[in-house]
Amino acid sequence: MEGIYRKEKTEILVYTRHPQEGCYPDGLAYSIHFAWSRDGKSFYPMNDNYGMLFAKGEIGADNTIQTKSLKHPFLFPMKGGGFGILAVRTKEHGEADEASRGRVLFWTTRDFIHFEEKEMLSLSPAEMVEEVACRYEEETNRYRLMWKTAEGVSRGAWTEDLERNIEGQSCCPEPLTDSGRTYYGIEAAECGNAVETDWLTGSRAIRKWKRCENVGVQVPQRITVSSLEELQGIDAVAFYSDGSAVRKKVCWELEEAKLSTPGPHTVRGTVVERRYPFPLAKGYADPVIFPWKGSYYFISTNDNTEDVGIYVRRAQEPEQLFRENCRQHLILDFNREKGFVQTFWAPEFHLIGGRLYILFAVGGEVWGPQSHLMRLKRDGDPLKAEDWEEPLRIQKKDGSWLADKGITLDMTYLKDRERSYMIWSYRENIGKASDTGSMLYLAEVDENTPWRLKSDPVLLSRPLYGWENLEGTINNEGPYTFTADDTVYLAYSGGAANGYTYTVGILEADSGADLLRPESWRKTKTPVLSHYSVKGVYGPGHNSFFTDPEGNLMVAYHGETSIDGHLRCSGIHRVHFGIDGAPVFDMEEQRDLRPEVREVSMQVQIRK
Repeated sequence: MEGIYRKEKTEILVYTRHPQEGCYPDGLAYSIHFAWSRDGKSFYPMNDNYGMLFAKGEIGADNTIQTKSLKHPFLFPMKGGGFGILAVRTKEHGEADEASRGRVLFWTTRDFIHFEEKEMLSLSPAEMVEEVACRYEEETNRYRLMWKTAEGVSRGAWTEDLERNIEGQSCCPEPLTDSGRTYYGIEAAECGNAVETDWLTGSRAIRKWKRCENVGVQVPQRITVSSLEELQGIDAVAFYSDGSAVRKKVCWELEEAKLSTPGPHTVRGTVVERRYPFPLAKGYADPVIFPWKGSYYFISTNDNTEDVGIYVRRAQEPEQLFRENCRQHLILDFNREKGFVQTFWAPEFHLIGGRLYILFAVGGEVWGPQSHLMRLKRDGDPLKAEDWEEPLRIQKKDGSWLADKGITLDMTYLKDRERSYMIWSYRENIGKASDTGSMLYLAEVDENTPWRLKSDPVLLSRPLYGWENLEGTINNEGPYTFTADDTVYLAYSGGAANGYTYTVGILEADSGADLLRPESWRKTKTPVLSHYSVKGVYGPGHNSFFTDPEGNLMVAYHGETSIDGHLRCSGIHRVHFGIDGAPVFDMEEQRDLRPEVREVSMQVQIRK
């Protein structure tokens, strides 16, 4: 008699973490983390135990950001499917937040992969809330909300619609959380509660938030060829833990004399893997690698010269840029008369209207970097200072400077379909109580005159989430883009630019959309690169993208070699595309190709 089998359900747990000084601060710990279990006892953190949902900060009347955190998350099934998540909003370090009186945070999700951030749920009376819970009751077709005030008063309410004001009353509700339950495997955590979801939803969420890694390599078992060149074109396919696959070049060990006989022959090869051990270049931040006219160029902020001067390197292969014999060439130097004195920051190569440009920031005697560009003369050599035209400071469409107060930096260029854009970071009152934090702006330009904006600047993003805005860093900076499958991906950085909290987030938009409309963009709720992402790299950020000789999309970034380090160093690894088509930005070298599967072989028959 055949057995009847049932796929196990998955339990999903929400929790926050206890802060750990020097490695996981309040702004990260006081966020919503998720874990999963198949047996309801042993739980395994998703996203490597890094927060996934963060409270959004508020912008004050003085244009500064009041950072927020959260506590006591609660997860519950919703009517019609999917789940809701509630949490109490706090100040950054967990203190009671008067601005949240009578309100709680609210998200929804159908798959624990995509989350919709709702308006805060308003409870009445407007008291300070300490804990909150919710359950949907099928028999009454209503949600039962329960909360406890800071004074210890228990309240409850029923509603058919969670997105309206909730009128509460004093009551004696059931316990708000699973306080008596033990969740094994979740250390140093403040657990909320767990709910069941179906096997497929749980499995997809587990796969999405687990680090993707190579599980094997395959080449054809037997192949018939008529020439050596034909054999050299046979690639391997590398398979990954999420079900995705990618082609990789193979260096075949060919003996022409031997292959002249009919065969079959066993031909061995090695899967090509370019090596980029971290750190590649010490003291080089904001790295950009740019392929142009058969060579690769490297440009960056040079911390070794106290950020003075712009230097360029050239090599035939990207990894050769970091060899000791690769000479760097000074193309823009200190010049007091021209106002080029300090903060030679974040230079980038870009082709704009068929001409090669460098976008960069520089400051004068008085500290205050501003965005500039300079263009290579026709038929010029990028390594020769005299072959570059005079730098120009970026202007608004009316001819005034891009900023008459504050600083502008990290400018990058984006061409989408027939429209061209500049994206940059802007900040006012840095280091003062009125510091606005750095924010990303975008404007359209004419590619024939890219030093002058064609439209008014549009605000794209401010550092409102805890991973962007913690320990006083308040950063949205370092934008850089690429386009894949009709989606524009805009990477940017938050956190401390020279510390372990530096991270990379993503804004994405549909190619061809009006990118001047902020609603065209979607922002990730958790970073795609952090100090949890790549072993031995702390604070990866201010990244750029390039294509290597094999056609792989690569990400270059700077990071620290230790968690308390402050010497920014360049790093590189491949960007993978997962089974769902989304880019995977944390595909470190150790997980990209397992060493034990690099050697491959196949049977080759010579065609007569």
